[in-house]
Amino acid sequence: MAISDAVPAAARQTGAVAAVLAMPERRKKSLLTILRQQWLLLLLLAPAIIWIVVFNFYPTLLTIPMVFKDYKVMLGIWKSPWIGFGNITRAFEAPDFWQVLANTVILSAMRLAAGFFPPIILAILTHNLRLNRVRRICQSVTYLPHFVSWPVVWGIVLVLLSPGSGVLTTMLRSIGLHLPDLFMNSVYFRPLVVFSGIWKEIGWGMIIYLAVLSGVEPELYEAATVDGAEWHHRIRYLDIPSLKPVAVLLLTLSLAGVLSAGFEQVYLFLTPLTYDVGDIIDTWVFRRGLMGAEFGLGTAVGFWKSVIGLILILVANKLARRFAGQGLWGSS
Repeated sequence: MAISDAVPAAARQTGAVAAVLAMPERRKKSLLTILRQQWLLLLLLAPAIIWIVVFNFYPTLLTIPMVFKDYKVMLGIWKSPWIGFGNITRAFEAPDFWQVLANTVILSAMRLAAGFFPPIILAILTHNLRLNRVRRICQSVTYLPHFVSWPVVWGIVLVLLSPGSGVLTTMLRSIGLHLPDLFMNSVYFRPLVVFSGIWKEIGWGMIIYLAVLSGVEPELYEAATVDGAEWHHRIRYLDIPSLKPVAVLLLTLSLAGVLSAGFEQVYLFLTPLTYDVGDIIDTWVFRRGLMGAEFGLGTAVGFWKSVIGLILILVANKLARRFAGQGLWGSS
């Protein structure tokens, strides 16, 4: 984003902002130049890269043949018979597959719609706090839930909202209000999953946006203040334009996970009475692929889910570059 794009047109004519706008723009460096200059950092990253290749890429490549084979444990991957698209066809013909697919898309869409803006808003509010001590406390409080495991989160939600002895349920009952059973009612399953997920991850999502705001030139804020810009003007013309490229990037990347609605959380919150709205692809594959020993079926569904995710992210990147002028690999 050019510096001039972050300042309102009326303010550009004043002397304080004009001096800042006169600062030279940084020229983009080629990938080869960056690699030569940052070789030491790449060397430090080497163990992590090797770990990803050995434990992620290699197993993935090794299991690709299972997608097109009737895998038998006793025969192994290479001796099992080829069946082409038989595994994915079997998944499509399953009576509950399309309901599971719909549940996954709906839950992922709700997560994306409800969870996209809160980290941005929280980052802007935290960044504009004047007292550093209050800012650090707010950051610590919002970061902490991310490091809590989903079983612990489920336990906290249960302690608060349990229909019999939940803390919040008991408090509301004492003033004459009755909270419905949120765990056994399919109507409340999706909101419960979505909002507990937002509570857990909002602080972690805020980190990226705070890092972007911290990188904005302080001279821009000072110049805007000198020129009479109020706090809402600074948010509108400095903070939001600075966050736009990163927000578009994260939104584009999040579309790749539309078919992954969060196995661990859903599996913990799922009950027999909420299967009609809570059973997603990952939990379905867990039952059929692992518990049912249909390894070829589970691998095929996971593989095609990844392929669809790749297609979605490429399409989203194309649309982002066309309508927002910003994509995964820079602005258009």
